[in-house]
Amino acid sequence: MSRTSNSSTADGHAGRAAARSGIGPPGPESAPTTGSRLLLLGALAGPAYVLVSLTQALSRDGFDLTRHAWSLLANGDWGWIQVTNLIVTGLLVMAGGAGLRRTLRPGVGGTWAPRLLVGYGASMVAAGIFRADPALGFPAGTPTDAATVSWHGMLHFGSGAIGFGCLVAACLVLARRFAADGLPGWAAFSRTTGVLFLAGFVAMAASGGRVAANLAFTAAILLAWTWLSLTMRHHRRRAATRQLPTPDRRS
Repeated sequence: MSRTSNSSTADGHAGRAAARSGIGPPGPESAPTTGSRLLLLGALAGPAYVLVSLTQALSRDGFDLTRHAWSLLANGDWGWIQVTNLIVTGLLVMAGGAGLRRTLRPGVGGTWAPRLLVGYGASMVAAGIFRADPALGFPAGTPTDAATVSWHGMLHFGSGAIGFGCLVAACLVLARRFAADGLPGWAAFSRTTGVLFLAGFVAMAASGGRVAANLAFTAAILLAWTWLSLTMRHHRRRAATRQLPTPDRRS
């Protein structure tokens, strides 16, 4: 009996020493904590992107919110700000997607929702690297009827189309997850966001710069970023709830 007690004591000391030194398997709180931090980064992506974009749109000479897409801000002397904005925001979205992977699995959408959001983030990084062509008189001095499309302009549009497709699909996949979790309001919010964003993008792409279509797409962008930030915040809260320690019944 003495040997058993000594062995247990030694094992306890060894376990505590291993925990202090970081040796051994991670505790049960490691994954949720990391996931929570990643989800916070994802939640910050939308507000940061919208704030930086609107600040430029309202301050840069010649930019018209009713006619110009935000991607045109990547041109001109101050274009590096929007380039940086796109790349940093894309990285934040990718971090949020990685956080969702940790918190959604296993379950409906636990594999594809994170992948689609990472794809959307990667497309934003690509859209920042490959700038849109100047158009519709912006930056100042650009012909209003400029129709030349460069190779980087084509890659910008292509990466945007792929990314927007990933975002719409992520909305629909997460709608299924919310429905499976018994959250019909969140499911409807996700489906509505996906459908309206797709409609706004198609209208903008087919309109040739018409004011109504451009404003509709701007509204769809704001809705999508609101949805993404709230979704990240929701899953971060759920992860924190699951992480709370359970009472020790032996005490």
